[in-house]
Amino acid sequence: MEAKFVLLVFALTVAHVTSNPGPLEDVVVERYYIPQICPREVQMGDHVRYHYNGSFTDGKQFDSSHERATPFSGLVGIGRQITGMDRGIQGMCVNERRKITVPPHLAYGSLGAGNVIPPDTTLVFDVVLLDIWNPEDKVQIRTLYKPEDCKRTVQNSDFIRYHYNGTLLDGTPFDSSYNRKQTYDTYVGEGWLIKGMEEGLVGMCVGEKRNVVIPPFLAYGEKGYGNEIPSQASLTFDVLLLDLHNPKDDVTVETQEVPESCQRKSGVGDFVRYHYNGTLLDGTLFDSSYSRNSTYNTYIGMGYVIAGMDKGLQGVCIGEKRRITMPPHLAYGESGAGESIPGSAVLVFDVHVIDFHNPTDKVEIQTTHKPADCNVTSAADDMVLYHYNCSLLDGTFLFSSNNYENPQEAFLGTNKVIDGLDLGMQGMCVGERRVVIVPPHLGHGEDGARGVPGSAVLRFELELVGLQKGVPQGYLFVWLEDPPENLFEALDLNKNGEVPLEEFSALIMQQVAEGKGRLKPGQDADTIIKDMFGNQDRNKDGKITAEELKLKVDEDAEKAKHEEL
Repeated sequence: MEAKFVLLVFALTVAHVTSNPGPLEDVVVERYYIPQICPREVQMGDHVRYHYNGSFTDGKQFDSSHERATPFSGLVGIGRQITGMDRGIQGMCVNERRKITVPPHLAYGSLGAGNVIPPDTTLVFDVVLLDIWNPEDKVQIRTLYKPEDCKRTVQNSDFIRYHYNGTLLDGTPFDSSYNRKQTYDTYVGEGWLIKGMEEGLVGMCVGEKRNVVIPPFLAYGEKGYGNEIPSQASLTFDVLLLDLHNPKDDVTVETQEVPESCQRKSGVGDFVRYHYNGTLLDGTLFDSSYSRNSTYNTYIGMGYVIAGMDKGLQGVCIGEKRRITMPPHLAYGESGAGESIPGSAVLVFDVHVIDFHNPTDKVEIQTTHKPADCNVTSAADDMVLYHYNCSLLDGTFLFSSNNYENPQEAFLGTNKVIDGLDLGMQGMCVGERRVVIVPPHLGHGEDGARGVPGSAVLRFELELVGLQKGVPQGYLFVWLEDPPENLFEALDLNKNGEVPLEEFSALIMQQVAEGKGRLKPGQDADTIIKDMFGNQDRNKDGKITAEELKLKVDEDAEKAKHEEL
């Protein structure tokens, strides 16, 4: 049908090259530019806007809308323009260009038009169509892209953030949020937008792209808008929806992975260490703890983090992964945060909980193996030998005694190891194995240690492989039975009233061998006995007399008495 029309026009155009058309001549149309895409053609009853240059057949111009910068605007077929033009623009597309030759009887006839157009004059109009619409039109919506995963669509009363390019129907741009580098943020269905845009946005998904064509009576109508949008202009918007929420929205939590064993869930007052990726609702990344190679550490339920995160981290297991989506009124609100988080933005956090604890937590001890014969157990002041594997609660390996030739050695109760490990090794017998969980306040605290993150809960797998019972702090030797009634006589083997180092050492070693006494473990016996001898040889003459010899318990008692006095 289109091809026949074009051929007819061509034939008429060829016929028109002679003199002025006679009274029975019709309008001659030359379509010298036709857009490739023509979704709509002018019909009677449509409202059109077009620019034109009007001239006589000799080429002399008598009128031009271009020079006035005001296109013609009016309905087709109701006498707003000469009959020849009503006919000549029939079937025309937006952006199409035509040369329309109008004979006098379809123009101004035998009367002409004032001093501008003589009687019986053929007129030639060079026309470009800018706009076309009909009072019966509705908003036209064309979906350009729609995400497969669309869990929620825009409804009235929602608040949205979107980018757009706005053009007139002929493609002339009048506005763009991209040029301002700022989304348009607004409520839908509350009268904040032109009616056509309200309709065009309803039902959109985040990430969806739409082309929305709005007739002028659902846009800015006869008044237009400023210098950019003329009167009675149809508007075209290419829209990309970036964000969507409702003021009544709460935090939503989507559990992605939960460990099989979850013995405890986080609650108010707990201190949580977690990794996260933070994105806007359209997937734009704004922050990541992974990129800093450092967990985010915070108390929850106490206002240390944004309200949505405070809420979303409660009830979580160690090792759990969850997605927390929070509306802006539970995040950074209308102001946003820095350059990365715009105002009124919905935030999405993909969270992996590494560990959590409470400041009131104690050391947790689980015995995994205990020998049947377990009569002697470790206590403060004992020297222990042990093997261990140390890891974080998420399984991250930290240290192992297997990396050393010999088992680790420690004196319990003497601040030689972290408090939690010290407590966890007390009460063990040789051959016993335990799993010990140490909270950071009994471990390496907020600062951590080399290879240990700050505020980290530690997990130790322990095996006690050696145990030497100790002596109280400040002692080098203790009696396991009552000492000899006359200790000096027992020491003075040759009965000369003096005890040299050799005699002193002989008695002490005899007591140890018979199980009547114990030397401080972990040091050379000869060195300890020499120190003990030196403590008793008060005048440093190399021998001990009866006057010099005193038991430490007697010395301590005497010292305490003096302090009381």
